[in-house]
Amino acid sequence: MTPIKARVLDAAIDLLATGGLRALTHVRIDERAGVAKGSTSNYFRTRAALLVGVTDWIVERELPAVSAAFAPRSPSEFVDAMCAILDFTTRENRALTTARLVLFMEASHNEVLREALSQGRERMEDAVVSAFEGMGAADPRAAAEAISACFEGLILHRIARGADTDPRPAFETILAGALARGR
Repeated sequence: MTPIKARVLDAAIDLLATGGLRALTHVRIDERAGVAKGSTSNYFRTRAALLVGVTDWIVERELPAVSAAFAPRSPSEFVDAMCAILDFTTRENRALTTARLVLFMEASHNEVLREALSQGRERMEDAVVSAFEGMGAADPRAAAEAISACFEGLILHRIARGADTDPRPAFETILAGALARGR
């Protein structure tokens, strides 16, 4: 990716995070990124292409951290990793996470964006599936889907409501169910 394209995408994330979807225009992105007028349009001709580009960029930025965190040697390490990622996502990486939530809402009536977000989530979930496989979960995919849904709910509560509850009990409950035997 070119440095200019990365600046454009980072500026788009910043605009989404601070002004919502209405703030996201090609002209505003050019201004925020400090690039020549028309640069954003050169990379993303349409608004739909821009939204998918931002979605893909968010996944590219977050996937390495998620993948690195999910090589736990024990259930306790898994819960610690989930808590650490949630803290990072809702504190240090808050702007990017807020932008992603704006995209989630837009995806409710934008099928192309919904598909891009779904593909990104699948890539993230794959890292979690591997962790559940390593811990011996009976159904690693279902466990990953459950923990991902819980994670997304906790993100929403932290970002939208300012809730700062301890996520550990929720993660431990899902993990205990995923690792239970004899069902």
